Amino acid sequence: MKFVAFERAKQGTGASRRLRISGKTPGIVYGGDTQPQLIEIDHNALWHALKKEAFHASVLEMEIDGAVSKVLLRDVQYHPFRQLVQHIDFQRVDAKTRMTMKVPVHFKGEEESDAVKVDQNLVNHVTTELELNCLPSDLPEFIEVDLSGLKKNGTVTLKDIKLPKGVKWVSHGKVNPVLASAVSPAAEEVDAPVEGAADAAAAAPAGKGGKPAAKTPAAKTPAKK
Repeated sequence: MKFVAFERAKQGTGASRRLRISGKTPGIVYGGDTQPQLIEIDHNALWHALKKEAFHASVLEMEIDGAVSKVLLRDVQYHPFRQLVQHIDFQRVDAKTRMTMKVPVHFKGEEESDAVKVDQNLVNHVTTELELNCLPSDLPEFIEVDLSGLKKNGTVTLKDIKLPKGVKWVSHGKVNPVLASAVSPAAEEVDAPVEGAADAAAAAPAGKGGKPAAKTPAAKTPAKK
């Protein structure tokens, strides 16, 4: 994915504020063997680019004065309540150096699985992104996970899928994370009334306050001498 940026000479709070007023977003590009470079980008173009998943999870081509270099998006600062990008950071990419990047997980095929079609399970997407380490040329835009083989109350873990060649998962101590799981829908628990209780309550005469009247003990017949 390609975007156009322009080099900027001025820095500081005042200069950045004037840029934003003019419809530009200040930014910086760092990394590699060169010094950090101050840049500015058209805000409207940047705003639309940020809505695309690939802009966040793939190697980008940045053009400045006709020269194209490969970068990664590293940080975006948004205004607290306005639709405004206040600042953006990019990192230069070295084609021969491995890099670490978070990549989204895309799921497919769950509607064709036995868990959904036969057993009416609900499928939870437990993991929505994976942190990967690879060369820039091997970085995938996303990781696709096929759930068509999911069984009743089953799971799909990282070991159940195959990562692209040259790509390694950054575990951070996790052994085998669950990517998706199938669970049975919770049955609604309804307290069934005791059989005959409702009829008995309806038949009882009402006393004071609407309560059933208490039973009066039967009078005893005096015994004959």
